[in-house]
Amino acid sequence: MKLQQVLSYIRRAVDDYHMIEENDHIAVGISGGKDSLTLLYGLHGLKRFYPIPFTIHAVTVDLGFDNLNLDKIKEICEQLEVPYTIVKTDIADVIFNQRKESNPCSLCAKMRKGALNEAIKSAGCNKVAYAHHKDDVIETMLMSLIFEGRFHTFAPVTYLDRMDLTVIRPLMYMQEADVIGFINKYEVPVVKSPCPADGHTKREYIKQLLRQLNLENPGVKERMFTAIQTGIDQYKLE
Repeated sequence: MKLQQVLSYIRRAVDDYHMIEENDHIAVGISGGKDSLTLLYGLHGLKRFYPIPFTIHAVTVDLGFDNLNLDKIKEICEQLEVPYTIVKTDIADVIFNQRKESNPCSLCAKMRKGALNEAIKSAGCNKVAYAHHKDDVIETMLMSLIFEGRFHTFAPVTYLDRMDLTVIRPLMYMQEADVIGFINKYEVPVVKSPCPADGHTKREYIKQLLRQLNLENPGVKERMFTAIQTGIDQYKLE
């Protein structure tokens, strides 16, 4: 997938849900994975021609794994002339060594977001862009239905009143396959997650289930996404 196509998806989402306002200073959460790097390139490209002026600031929360190398991410940010902040934490030690969590993802996500939000506010940002794509939105809805008994997923725009911070999700119209296509075409250097739980989570189970459902019922993913959009637009679902 070409960068122009990525920009088209992002601009559509930004316009549909009024994600960007004049002089927004937007933090881009960078894990080093394919989704967050696609978002970084996309917002950087959008900034060059979008009629509403805004700036971006890349932020990575370093969980404290010994084998995390962010040198390639630093190089990308330097090439794009995007300010880059790395937040050092001991979250990995707390989760896996001190608490020995059997289901680490929930607590890790809360601690990571807390560290990220503090860094964002310190950098003077008023918004943060998360790299959740269409598949993430659908998978989260299925996870909530199956494991929690409620209809819940990511909203395009969420205001965090306690932090006075707005979360936006500009990749919400992109499929994971689109992201992979972009990363492969431009040979973007992805940083593999060092987390030992990566690939062994409930989300991975749901991902495989959704893949099977779509194979057996072609188009089911798009129909699910349409239903989610209806819920978001009519009932402010989030």
